[in-house]
Amino acid sequence: MYRNSPKKIVNVWFRRDGRVYEFYTGNFVLNEGDKVIVETRKGLELGTVCSKPRIRDASMPSRPIKKIFRLATAEDIEQKEKNERIEAEALQFCKERVHNDRLPMNLIAVELTFDRKKLTFFYTSKVRVDFRKLVKDLIQEFNTHVEMRQIGSRDLARMLGGVGHCGRRLCCSLFLSGFEPISIRMAKEQDLSLNPGKISGVCGRLMCCLAFEYDNYQEMKKARGNNDRK
Repeated sequence: MYRNSPKKIVNVWFRRDGRVYEFYTGNFVLNEGDKVIVETRKGLELGTVCSKPRIRDASMPSRPIKKIFRLATAEDIEQKEKNERIEAEALQFCKERVHNDRLPMNLIAVELTFDRKKLTFFYTSKVRVDFRKLVKDLIQEFNTHVEMRQIGSRDLARMLGGVGHCGRRLCCSLFLSGFEPISIRMAKEQDLSLNPGKISGVCGRLMCCLAFEYDNYQEMKKARGNNDRK
């Protein structure tokens, strides 16, 4: 069933408790829990609708939003489930190789593209790692392109998730599309305590909310100053 509602959007997640993305519904009538195929920078991916369709507020920041590509089929869902099993196998296989070869790295997660053309291994390390032999073993075992991607503390927090000082899920794992530069001046402008434990996130860096709330605080102070001069 189709309906002409090009301005409606839904939230879609690709991993449970992972980051949520917005997509236009196009002509599809969607409900929470529906499986859909969407186009991402990695190619086509299978996701799950996790909100009711809603009209996109014109006051929301302007950013590119893609449409739902199509509804997922039973074959798509079966392929996704098999991909997740392959990811689990690849994670265990890689951990064993890292341990056996005593590589100075901490393997965090594995992602397989929906079309199974690339396996990406995310890891952290304090030193440069020579993983040429590891990559060769992975390619031989899984017969696909392999990418090793080193991540920092912020990306680690985004991937693992968690709860911030506010008691809510981490912004980076929920909706932030990227990391903006954050300075201690932002905390000062917002009259916050400069205690590192209170303005740092679980990643150990300054909290992301200091950046995306900064403009609002500046506008509030400017308005307050104008009122005081009247």
